Amino acid sequence: MNSNKERVLKYYNQELEEAKAAYQVMAWEKCFFHLERAHILGQRFIIPHTVTHIRMFRVGLHRKDFKEIVGQLFRIVTGVIGSAIGVLPYGNTGGSNVNPFKRMELPEDFKKLLK
Repeated sequence: MNSNKERVLKYYNQELEEAKAAYQVMAWEKCFFHLERAHILGQRFIIPHTVTHIRMFRVGLHRKDFKEIVGQLFRIVTGVIGSAIGVLPYGNTGGSNVNPFKRMELPEDFKKLLK
């Protein structure tokens, strides 16, 4: 495995762990914040990208957020395709509050890692 990919996935997994900890105590905003960061890191890889959208969907269910639920169902399908063919909106946070095709500025702490 390429060392940059390993580093990216290491940080992806750290964000997922933070999201999981927040999920367990029903801290939905904190959970979603870490899922958005995980999404940015994992969107180039089919499984991590899809896992992130599934977890965002679960948060939407808990929040009873219809827009998030529907948006994540769409993103689960299109995210798999986008990761598979390499057509992704770089930096997109993955939530239903943003256009799924919009490129976004990377967080400062990710810029060097993802360049």
